[in-house]
Amino acid sequence: MSDMSESKNEYELHTFTLEVSNKMGVHARPAAMIVRVTSRYEGEIWVTKGSEKINAKSIMGIMMLAAAKGTKLEFDANCEKPEEFEKEMTELFASKFQDE
Repeated sequence: MSDMSESKNEYELHTFTLEVSNKMGVHARPAAMIVRVTSRYEGEIWVTKGSEKINAKSIMGIMMLAAAKGTKLEFDANCEKPEEFEKEMTELFASKFQDE
């Protein structure tokens, strides 16, 4: 019989904040781009806006945050290669989701 504790998340929590800088905010296409990045990383990734905390691998959750330009989003990455994830997400936000 396998020990269920083995499936516990063994990653260290890595937290960082990014600001939405594209004119349209996080609409469907940027949400899909965020999910595409987060889905490549094993483990849990959460995004928080104010008091709302959602799974960053959920396109509907990200769209429901309604993150407009200037919104700060906090990422809690409990995943593999969290520094690589932060770099990739930072580049995505810096590119303004190729919106402009």
